[in-house]
Amino acid sequence: MSLTVIQNADIIVCMDDPRRELAGGAIAFRNGVIEKVGPVDQFAALIDDADTIIDARGCVVTPGLVNTHHHLFQSLTRTLPGAINASLFGWLKCLYPIWGQYRPEDIFAATQLGLAELALSGCSLSSDHLYLFADGVTLDDSIAAAQGVGMRFHATRGAMSVGESNGGLPPDSLVEAEPAILADTIRVIDRFHDAAPGAMVRIAVAPCSPFSVSEGLMRDSALLARGKGVMLHTHLAEDADDVAFSLERFGCRPGEYAERLGWTGPDVWHAHCVQLDAREIDMFARTRTGVAHCPCSNCRLGSGIAPLRTMFAKGVPLGLGVDGSASNDSGHLLLEARQALLLQRAIGGASAFDPRDALFLATRGGAEMLGRRDCGSIEVGKRADIAIWQMSDIASLGAWDKVAALILSPPAGVRDLFVEGRAVVRDGDLVQARRSDILRAADRSLTRLKNL
Repeated sequence: MSLTVIQNADIIVCMDDPRRELAGGAIAFRNGVIEKVGPVDQFAALIDDADTIIDARGCVVTPGLVNTHHHLFQSLTRTLPGAINASLFGWLKCLYPIWGQYRPEDIFAATQLGLAELALSGCSLSSDHLYLFADGVTLDDSIAAAQGVGMRFHATRGAMSVGESNGGLPPDSLVEAEPAILADTIRVIDRFHDAAPGAMVRIAVAPCSPFSVSEGLMRDSALLARGKGVMLHTHLAEDADDVAFSLERFGCRPGEYAERLGWTGPDVWHAHCVQLDAREIDMFARTRTGVAHCPCSNCRLGSGIAPLRTMFAKGVPLGLGVDGSASNDSGHLLLEARQALLLQRAIGGASAFDPRDALFLATRGGAEMLGRRDCGSIEVGKRADIAIWQMSDIASLGAWDKVAALILSPPAGVRDLFVEGRAVVRDGDLVQARRSDILRAADRSLTRLKNL
């Protein structure tokens, strides 16, 4: 029942329907839920009763950031020689043999490393797409890692079932039998999925991509997910090779393929969608099918510039994703939002995308796309997922519009981060997990993988 009050914020960015920005504001929360938001002079009684008072002078306060697409296991394979200058398909073929050597402790270490990086960049909720299950690896390993860091976690049970011998991209040694995939997906949903408001763990069904699973598995996964009341996720239209594969193998474009198999609707979000055409964008808007936009990864792999401005204007549900660290090499969500804005301006002009819209995608847009109406904004009754950004340090000092500065001249990291009202980052360092333990475990796994 402890009461926490954040007071004296330079600006509170509420991300509510009116998009309020409150100068000199305060927030009170208890038991993981926001109880009051408003000017600090209305908080005298609450401040007197508060168990914890946090001074946010010189800071901008926002909802915690939301990462809608990641492969956290890739955090141990950044800048891999041979993959640095490769496009998507070549990049994957270079990395599959290493990922196939992962053990459960490697998944745990990589996941904690990636989540620590995200938390320190202000992320309170992250999705994760794990699709390699070699040597006893299960989704349980990544969920345990997330619980240790303290972030909300949407774990998606990925899968690959079509290997090279059957026309797929992954090696045959890394694919699973489809009955086993479906059985384990049911297991993890039944064990871990929490549909209640404030849930710390949710599960989604996530065959890896149209070029690594069968049409049958795509259909069966959609039926399974809807029977269980969980969401669906996969990669779609990531680059020109992806589109060419779809046209050759399925006789249609990726968006048409998704529609044909039941992979559209408000319970579906696709990663990348760099190569969607106008008809596909209209269909996504009409069906409320979501897109996780991953601009840095798209640039790194030379996949192209996604039509973000058009999707946003049409009303396609949108969020941001940093994607895996093997194709991004970083996990800083404000930098992802900045890159999203810059790319749209590079092709559409200086007014093509606004910093506040980029921040919306990084918070409420992503939360709502993931089905989290309880998160993503600072409002009474919403969960207390709150980021406090110090704007008087070297990276941001000099900014006149401090909200725009979060995107255009972002701080190096978050000062404080609360998830469900519990501190995850305080004064720029982790609270619930030890940085030294995370680094030590990651280095141990990295050393083993390099010496294989």
